[in-house]
Amino acid sequence: MPSLVVNLRDERPIWTVPDWAIDEIRSAAPDRLEVVVVDSPVDGLGDGGAAAPEAIAAIPGAEIYLGFGLPEPLFRAAAQSGGSLRWVHSATTGIGGSLYPAMRASPVILTNSAGTHAEPMADTIVGMMHYFARGLDFAVRAQQARQWDRSPFDAADSPVHEVAGRTVGLLGYGGIGKAVAERAMALGMKVLAYRRRPDPKATGVQQLSGSGGLQRVLGESDYLVVSLPLTPETKGLLHRERIALLRKEAVVINVGRGELLDETALTEALAAGHLRGAGLDVFAEEPLPPDSPLWRLPNVLITPHVSPTTHRFWRREVDLILENLERYEAGETLLNTVDKTAGY
Repeated sequence: MPSLVVNLRDERPIWTVPDWAIDEIRSAAPDRLEVVVVDSPVDGLGDGGAAAPEAIAAIPGAEIYLGFGLPEPLFRAAAQSGGSLRWVHSATTGIGGSLYPAMRASPVILTNSAGTHAEPMADTIVGMMHYFARGLDFAVRAQQARQWDRSPFDAADSPVHEVAGRTVGLLGYGGIGKAVAERAMALGMKVLAYRRRPDPKATGVQQLSGSGGLQRVLGESDYLVVSLPLTPETKGLLHRERIALLRKEAVVINVGRGELLDETALTEALAAGHLRGAGLDVFAEEPLPPDSPLWRLPNVLITPHVSPTTHRFWRREVDLILENLERYEAGETLLNTVDKTAGY
């Protein structure tokens, strides 16, 4: 009997699949599939970790696999058992770790969870904007020193301002970018979005493309939000020369992947006062090494890759899985199908 394998017991308590979610998936699964739940903890951070022996033992005969990416040992185990695997769904947005050559070349459908993380990530991004706009970085440092210091706020050249009327530049206009745009426009901000293919349904957002469009986004943004997927085309997109195009008052916020920008060049620009600040949730090396100069910069806000964190994730994730189960059985196109050539 073919199976539907659920491997979503994350070792992080807030991210492990709850029992009610498994019950709903089990109820929605077609009768012809046996639902097999892997209880071994898995590292769901990023786009998935290693394959546990229990998962390797469970995947032979699987037609559908639900997990945090699909580590290559699981793909090989599925292929060696007869190649019944038809659809893999990842409870992550990033799927770079699942796009090894064998997966790219296979007919296996790969879907991801793009959009399910957008709301909490957008909240984090807006929070980072206000952190620098309202001078909360100055307040935190003064509090740590037990000093009543109004000088950064009272100075004639104080960077403290209102966000209304400021410009948000979005490098990436998928689910996260759209959620940020919605919040930014509600706050009275102007939104520029850099995207390879403009979205004809977008309203209130000026979409730009090409090298000229990218230069304009960089040159006009008060807040530059980086939420692009990591692909060969986007890796290193924000390099030294492009960082130099940013306004001196600009704030860089990265919630995509650390490899999207040149961390050394960004660090130097921040240390030299070329930028107002940076809110960074992702880094080229994670955890961020203790000797990284980013830790010591007063105009950097660091969060440990937690911008998607929310207790509401599983409701959105299960709704996506259930919708796609219906579509799969009906032979319809699945939501969030990954273009394995493009990488997202």
